[in-house]
Parts: sequence; structure tokens; C-alpha cells
Amino acid sequence: MDKKKILVIDDEAIVRVSCQRVLTPEGYDVIVTSKGSDAIEILEKDKFDLVLTDLKMPDMDGLEVLKKIKSRWPDMIVIIITGYSTISTAVQAIKLGAYEYIEKPFTPEDILTTVNKAFNDNN
Repeated sequence: MDKKKILVIDDEAIVRVSCQRVLTPEGYDVIVTSKGSDAIEILEKDKFDLVLTDLKMPDMDGLEVLKKIKSRWPDMIVIIITGYSTISTAVQAIKLGAYEYIEKPFTPEDILTTVNKAFNDNN
């Protein structure tokens, strides 16, 4: 079985590092970037199975990233990470095609459970 590739987009280094620390030992190939615009470039060059993106970022917010991904790669699984959890934003993200929503601060189990569930649901 091929390793599943995950792209993590977050402007906070601690979030990028913690996602890598949690997912890499589970056999996932994790690439990280701090900007939405960089993430789109990375996605154009390489195939990914799942994207974890922060909602609030300086250059391009998570909803914008989500819209771009869903228009170009409709089958891509996208999970939104946010420290600014509001019901309306969660609903908007899900309507735009996000698979799930993870609130900060999250535990390693939160990330792992959500990612594993996403892959199981989308097999």
C-alpha cells in the first residue's frame, strides 16, 4: 500500500510540527507549509490524499484554500483546523466541501482520529 500524503497548512510552526509528530509515525507522508498560496503551488506539483488547513492565515484564509482545492481537485479530503471556532464558519466550511473541523487546541488523538476516519470514510 502506498503511503498516504498529507499537506499541512498553518502559519503557526507549533501546529505544523505537532501534526508532523503525530502523523509521520503512523505511516503518513507529511509535508508542511505556512502559506495557503504556497500550498496551492505544492498541490499543483505533487499528488496528496488529504489537506489539513488552518482557517486564519495571513496570506490566504482556510476557506479560500478550501475553495481553490475543491474547484481543482474535487476529491481531495480537506480538514479545517481553527482556533476561532464559530458555528457559522464550521457550517460554511462543511458546505464548501470540508470533511471535518478540528478546534485548537487539539490533542494528538484529535488529529489522528479525524485523519484516520477521513481515510476510512473515503475509501
